[in-house]
Amino acid sequence: MLRNKLLRTRFTIELSRSTYEHQTSIETYLRPLYNEDPRSLWSYPLQVDHSYARLPDVLFQPWQASPVANPHWLAFNQLLAAELALPENEGQTEQGLQQFAGNAMPSWAKPLVQAYAGHQFGQYNPQLGDGRALLLAEVMAQDSKRYDVQLKGAGPTPFSRGGDGRSAIGPVIREYLVSEAMQVLGVPTTRALAAVATGQKVYRDEPVPGAVLTRVASSHIRIGTFQYIAALGNPDYVRQFTDYVIDRHYPDCRQQENPYLAFLGQVVTKQATLIAHWMRLGFIHGVMNTDNTSICGETIDYGPCAFIDQYQADKVFSSIDRRGRYAYNNQPPIALWNLARLAECLLPLIDANEKVAVELATETLQQFQPQYEAQWLSQMAAKIGIAEPDPADKALLDDYLHLLEQQQVDFTLGFRYLSDELRTETDSKARELFAHSDAFSEWRERWLTRLAQQPLSHSDIAAQMDGVNPLLIPRNHLIAKAIEQAQDHSDLRFFQRLQQAWQTPFANTSEADLIAPPKPEEVVHRTFCGT
Repeated sequence: MLRNKLLRTRFTIELSRSTYEHQTSIETYLRPLYNEDPRSLWSYPLQVDHSYARLPDVLFQPWQASPVANPHWLAFNQLLAAELALPENEGQTEQGLQQFAGNAMPSWAKPLVQAYAGHQFGQYNPQLGDGRALLLAEVMAQDSKRYDVQLKGAGPTPFSRGGDGRSAIGPVIREYLVSEAMQVLGVPTTRALAAVATGQKVYRDEPVPGAVLTRVASSHIRIGTFQYIAALGNPDYVRQFTDYVIDRHYPDCRQQENPYLAFLGQVVTKQATLIAHWMRLGFIHGVMNTDNTSICGETIDYGPCAFIDQYQADKVFSSIDRRGRYAYNNQPPIALWNLARLAECLLPLIDANEKVAVELATETLQQFQPQYEAQWLSQMAAKIGIAEPDPADKALLDDYLHLLEQQQVDFTLGFRYLSDELRTETDSKARELFAHSDAFSEWRERWLTRLAQQPLSHSDIAAQMDGVNPLLIPRNHLIAKAIEQAQDHSDLRFFQRLQQAWQTPFANTSEADLIAPPKPEEVVHRTFCGT
């Protein structure tokens, strides 16, 4: 079936190529990263490079941000700034404010907008691109790794498709809070460096304050980027771009017999690991389009994302996901579907014989499910105190999830409070979550029998569980409250409180209002992209 899908979608792409008019010839391509020392390019204030700007100009356009009226700080991530070797006072200066608002480009920036394509809810769009984002530079951080620094919401671009290119303050606050919380929760993710209010309105359903987010990522290369360049119709373009991505992100693939197949395999592994992280936290991305799927295996584009409160396997939050394509339990198969789209782009590189290429790509894609299942079992088993799970433990986990769903128990607390069962025989917080405690008690006995097979004491197991089961997560109703106060009352105090609290999600805290699930009147049923 996978092979048929590969071939069928490849045929669709070939049809689209015949109607695609490419106006810019490509005579020269990428100079490999290792041919040029980025430290020689800029010495102050950052060590930066612009390797993407040396790619063919069909992949990007130089662009400038549109000035905003009256910028002021919402947040500045001093810890991340230090990792990037930014000046220590960047978040307190007028110069820093103007730069992160897009009003004044820093000397180290060479801004551009990236082109890409993508499948959006299963429908292919041959040209999307950065409709409201602006890549400033690639920064060499303290860890010697390369990171993109990008403004999001900096005004219209050639890819805005009639949009204003702006961000409302709500999506900026959401992405800032959630991406930084995900980092602390151990999930591969883009980061938030700065958030700046623009001092002017943007128009969605109603006028709302605008803002600009500064996002940091290993890169902003997506599966949709490969789809875009593959649709240009020249396999050499795909080869040269893939060589660039391999040199930048997966250099060890160069040592493999088939570097391009090895590259596909590594992206498969990264995505399998990422989705397992999402599932262990009850996280729903909401828009798993191929243009929102990072080639680096990082969570990117926090639009209508949300965390499950009462557990529901097929839960959907996104207001535009009317058929549940990106529901919680559908995220693993959708990730595989997206990876198949990447594989289609790489077929000419994997083998000159298309039949052989499809067979090799299919074999590699088929590694996703066992890798995901292994990651899921390992991460979920740790949540119930099992250090070295065996296949039989999956039934124990599935039964507990079924119990959570059947009795409408909060996903986060349903796991966090389990450790109490190992510390006390009475007044268990976990038992109190279940309206019908007999079913929980039956499952508990099976669980305790399984834990007895391990050499650790109950107290040691409980401590390990508390280290993987957060007490605090970015709950939807708390984010909504922070957005409302900032948007309607220019009050950032709750936003700042959440920033602080969510930096220590595993620690015990007395902040009961941040721990508790939403009251019925606080439940968030739908989330929105903000574009």
